[in-house]
Amino acid sequence: MFYKELLEKTNSEKEYLLSAPIIEDVMLGRFDLSTYIAFLSQAYHHVKHTVPLLMAAGSRLATDQQYLQPAILEYIDEEAGHEHWILNDMEACGVDRAQAAELPASYESEVMVSYLYDTVNRKKPLGIFGMVLVLEGTSAGLATEVAKIVRQQLGLSAEAMSYLESHGRLDQQHLKGFEALMDSIEDPDTQDAIIHTAGSVYRLYGDVYRAIPAQAETWREVLISSTSVA
Repeated sequence: MFYKELLEKTNSEKEYLLSAPIIEDVMLGRFDLSTYIAFLSQAYHHVKHTVPLLMAAGSRLATDQQYLQPAILEYIDEEAGHEHWILNDMEACGVDRAQAAELPASYESEVMVSYLYDTVNRKKPLGIFGMVLVLEGTSAGLATEVAKIVRQQLGLSAEAMSYLESHGRLDQQHLKGFEALMDSIEDPDTQDAIIHTAGSVYRLYGDVYRAIPAQAETWREVLISSTSVA
């Protein structure tokens, strides 16, 4: 059962992600609106690449991998447009939508996205399923609880919570299908590629989380500047 093996062989890397201090800070209420906006900002900078990455992976499937094409197409359909949800949430938090889209990604987000493009285009395209495990697994495990804490502490409306709240529910459902999909993969090289990519993305995504406090400082200055101008 490959799915079980995948979880076991990436557990230490998963713990690196989950040990990011920002997670404990949020659970204990040690955050403000700038922290939430910083999280959304970095989510935007990697989520907008999800569909292009999946499309690139689907276009590079070998003949004996074509049976996975419907699954990739389904993921593309499900993920399309989610970056716009994030911009909607940021706008509802008082951030200028155009400014949110134009501000650069953190170094950590850029490295993670670059690694994934390199995996798809230069190495094993089906390694992209390692990304799916990390992002959907993390969301399914944290998003619903974090959304409740954020909404309660910041007093935000539903219009500012669409990405976080919806992903917690959706990704819990997706993981059930993902488990069956992974168990259908029998090629050892493909399995190794997925394990390797998942382990790497856990660490890279953990670094994205670790960079959020510094990004929050930047957003705090942006919000102060916007308030002063107004």
